[in-house]
Amino acid sequence: MAADVRSLVVEADGGSRGNPGPAGYGAVVKDARGDTLAEVAEFIGKATNNVAEYRGLVAGLRAAYDLDPTARVRVRMDSKLVVEQMSGRWKIKHPDMRPLAAQAQRVYPADAVSYEWIPRERNKHADRLANEAMDAGRRGEQWSPGASTAELAATPQPEPQPAAEPA
Repeated sequence: MAADVRSLVVEADGGSRGNPGPAGYGAVVKDARGDTLAEVAEFIGKATNNVAEYRGLVAGLRAAYDLDPTARVRVRMDSKLVVEQMSGRWKIKHPDMRPLAAQAQRVYPADAVSYEWIPRERNKHADRLANEAMDAGRRGEQWSPGASTAELAATPQPEPQPAAEPA
């Protein structure tokens, strides 16, 4: 890999309140240092959790591509199904997932993207975006980046230190 190739991280999540039910996704693109470069989220109507997860993946990859079409991308998701299927270790059996996987595969060349499963606790930023999108959909609105608190909510805050004892 050439030294001048940019590395990006896509963290994506999707959810459904009911399965299927009102669904949405969220994705965040970060640089190699972990700084947020882009956030995307959308309420997608009635869908399954898996469809929402795949839609989040596609949106995250497209957001990364918009920033740098030549980047190497590490996708981090808490969906073992999506990670294993996109890594080629599991077959994509469900007919609704195949076109979504194909969309994701068309964004970047296969050798430019790697997939990593992460525990849900480490995917809070994308999870919050997905929930914000579902909340907006419940109100009859679409998600708005200006109203998002996802990055703030996902950033670990320092623990308060106890006050020093008076001398």
